[in-house]
Amino acid sequence: MDLRTFWTLVAPPVVGAIIGYFTNDIAIKMLFRPYRPLYVGGRKLPFTPGLIPSNQERLAKRISDAIMGSLLTPDELQNLARKLLQVERLQAAIHWLLNLVLEQIQQTRSDKPVKIVASILKDFLGQSLPRLLKATARRADFLEAPLNHIFDQVLLELRLTEQQAEQLADWLLEVVIPPDVLRRIVVDFLTDRNIRIIDEGFRQRTSGTYWVVANLFGVRNALTRLRTYCLDEQEESNSRLAELIQALEIRERITELLQNLSLQNLPVSTVRQLRRTMRESVRNYVQTQGSDVLQGLSESLNWEEIATLLLNRLRTSSVVLSSLEPISHELALLLERYLERDLEPIVAQVIPILNIDQVIINRVKATSPRELELAIQGIVKSELQAIVNLGGILGFVIGLLQSASLLLR
Repeated sequence: MDLRTFWTLVAPPVVGAIIGYFTNDIAIKMLFRPYRPLYVGGRKLPFTPGLIPSNQERLAKRISDAIMGSLLTPDELQNLARKLLQVERLQAAIHWLLNLVLEQIQQTRSDKPVKIVASILKDFLGQSLPRLLKATARRADFLEAPLNHIFDQVLLELRLTEQQAEQLADWLLEVVIPPDVLRRIVVDFLTDRNIRIIDEGFRQRTSGTYWVVANLFGVRNALTRLRTYCLDEQEESNSRLAELIQALEIRERITELLQNLSLQNLPVSTVRQLRRTMRESVRNYVQTQGSDVLQGLSESLNWEEIATLLLNRLRTSSVVLSSLEPISHELALLLERYLERDLEPIVAQVIPILNIDQVIINRVKATSPRELELAIQGIVKSELQAIVNLGGILGFVIGLLQSASLLLR
């Protein structure tokens, strides 16, 4: 076979392979390039820019429709939300948030948190709590159990010790009814009218020897002289009363009386009546004056100082740190129950707010053609190269068929 015949048979497959290979390569590159339109003599050349850059907006819309229509459907978003909002994840998120708030409280030294907490405490004690007490005090069983418990466990079993009884007796004799007070009581009691009534009663109701004494001597003169003595000789009468109190052992008698004083010695019916009366008194007091007392107390307190002490306590309290875990768990369970019931309408409301399809369109449109080319080639580089190679193989096969046809001739 001469050289001419050899090249006649070899050239078709070689040329076909080259044409097929480079044609597919050029076609793939023309999907992305040129990135910008090219102009010659003021006229834009055809196929510029490339297929994808020239249809990038439409491509973005198609990608968005495909994703939202088959991938990010409402059902899929609900499933995704359920996976994200599991109890463990919710608890971890809430725990992190509570820790963050606590750290901010511990680190900040500004007056703003103090003023906020002070306003909350003042509103609670001065406004909210009085209204709540006033409303609940209308109920017949208001504080019934706590007050009954206090009465039965504290007041009913209350008994003074010997030392307490002695101190109370001393206070009564030295402050409440000292000799001077007793003297004035005697003077105030022994008026002319009272002396006459006592004298007449003594005369009428006595008999025997006492009748003789009462009618011959009477008590009018003695009581009048006693009143005159208390008025004219004040210091001396006070001394006589003090000596009389000591001689009659009034202090010891009062001490013994106070020691033996107990509600348990009263009849059961009387104790029950006292308990009912105490409960009604507390209830009526809360209804009529409780709100005014709390409001006055709220106005008199330094709430900023209290809030500062409270925040300082929160910063160093180990109880607060240890309670974050159960609090976050309970809040997570509460959110789970709420989301289990209302997740579908929430997702339906969130989808328009997120506007995911427009986000996808904007993102695709904002991506440069070069970045699109690199991204697509990074994903299907081997597949694109296989297409180029396939073009070369098909060109080679067609060239072989042409050579075979020439050889058969």
